[in-house]
Amino acid sequence: MLAYRISADPPYVELCEVLEPVPSADEILVRVRAFSLNRGEVVDLAGGADGEAVGWDFAGVTAAGERVVGVVRRGAWAELVAAPASQLAEIPDGVSDADAATLPTAGLTALRSLELGGLLVGKRVLVTGATGGVGRYAVQLAALAGASVTAARDADGIADDFDLIVDAVGGATFAAAIEHVAPGGLVVNLATGTADEVVSFRATRFDRAPGARIYTLNLFDELPRMNGPESLARLVHLLAQRRLTATVELEAPWQELGRAIDAVLTRKISGKAVLHVG
Repeated sequence: MLAYRISADPPYVELCEVLEPVPSADEILVRVRAFSLNRGEVVDLAGGADGEAVGWDFAGVTAAGERVVGVVRRGAWAELVAAPASQLAEIPDGVSDADAATLPTAGLTALRSLELGGLLVGKRVLVTGATGGVGRYAVQLAALAGASVTAARDADGIADDFDLIVDAVGGATFAAAIEHVAPGGLVVNLATGTADEVVSFRATRFDRAPGARIYTLNLFDELPRMNGPESLARLVHLLAQRRLTATVELEAPWQELGRAIDAVLTRKISGKAVLHVG
């Protein structure tokens, strides 16, 4: 089969002929129809091992003909992927492969971030990086949960305090967000700009919020706590009901992966890039 693997030169991936994956007892073999790109996985390509499998999010079809969407730690950028059944959900009629493929990492990360904030009805929620993949889903889901939502690209000009802050930017924005958490509130940190990034904030602005917490979230660490299939199924059904909107800004054949990677890295797009396999 054909699959993308890490290579030594930019864009650090190449399409190769490789052996088909052999699913384990708890896995299902899926023929991939579409996959989406996440900034984190694209940034990590340059540091990957030569020949390593890549790709997280995918939509496809099983041998039984069931359309499914799922997430794996690596291997989604391929014609076939062996995925844990616990990380798959059925795609209902009316939801395209492209829209479904945007959901796993971005949608589940947004959902988990909001779940950590508890019951959101009437709460004040700030989402930074609100034009990105995670941010757009977080804004929509928080509004559906009854929160009062402030969507921002960064934390500049923010004057209020918030019960829950979902920070999808990192760096100076993360630092500023810390200064705007309310007593008993929570800041969920999703992003770090660089490996040696240093974040500084006025400690008194955090001290004046007793009981406030900072939670660093990595989706693959959270999946065992989330009941993945049910969470992913909830998101897909919200798409089917038109209560949630996927934002696909770049859609192309998978042979154009290099162009899509460049668009993500240089922030030429703020929504999702989806590539169709075959």
